[in-house]
Amino acid sequence: MTRARLELGKRGEDLAFQAVKQLGYKQIVRNYRCSQGEVDLIARDGATLVFIEIKTRRTRSASYAKEAVNRRKQRQLSKVALAYMKANDCEEVSARFDVVAIGLLPGEAPEIEIVRDAFELDY
Repeated sequence: MTRARLELGKRGEDLAFQAVKQLGYKQIVRNYRCSQGEVDLIARDGATLVFIEIKTRRTRSASYAKEAVNRRKQRQLSKVALAYMKANDCEEVSARFDVVAIGLLPGEAPEIEIVRDAFELDY
């Protein structure tokens, strides 16, 4: 992965973290990795455990970034979520998947869209 792409991803993650923090989410883990893959952010929204995928795009709006969380990605995120919940003994906790889509067009303010409950467990 190129340095520019890594920097774009890091900027998007920072913007997303600030956006969900303003909504009252409490961060648990950033960039959780396991043998099943990784998830960008795991947070609590009240009593609900939230697995958050962050998609950042430089050339289009946030709606384009949102489309990148396709069926394959949903299955992979579901596996990671189940692995996290099992490893942390929270299998009985209510959980959901959110997507934070960020559009970073040159010379414009970032466009940030938070899609709560973006998809169902797919495993």
